[in-house]
Amino acid sequence: MNENIIKTELEIPGYQLAQFQLLINELFQCCQERMQFQSEKFQLPDAEIRCLMLFGDDRYLTPKGISYKMNVVKSRVTKIVEGLVQKKLVQRVRDPEDSRVTLLSLTSEGQKKKNTIKEFLAYIHLETMRQLTPEQRKTMLSNLDLLRSSMKAVKELMV
Repeated sequence: MNENIIKTELEIPGYQLAQFQLLINELFQCCQERMQFQSEKFQLPDAEIRCLMLFGDDRYLTPKGISYKMNVVKSRVTKIVEGLVQKKLVQRVRDPEDSRVTLLSLTSEGQKKKNTIKEFLAYIHLETMRQLTPEQRKTMLSNLDLLRSSMKAVKELMV
């Protein structure tokens, strides 16, 4: 990477940049390992788990809405949804107001699976937070919020 790109109004020492890159990579690796574990635990590919979790409290989603939220093309959503339909976790329903529109909803089995995954994630996050003192939690949450804001600002620069 060009060293001029790294220079800013406030000089960022190379060791800080290297440490930041290492920590981001390690966090990403940790998240990937958790996603692999949960895929095996729930016997679903990660994409199908993410799709299930998009339903949240929504009764219906559209393939277009899922495509947007997952940031994947509609043909990929079709494949993901087909896997969930075959597993009887999602069902297709015609929109009563527009028969050209297909709505997707969780089956009762899909709702149970989503809730089980949600409980698992809550447990993982709880156990992670238990590793910290109350003051460390407060600092970490504040710093994560700051990191998120910084990353969103950089994302906007990329457009």
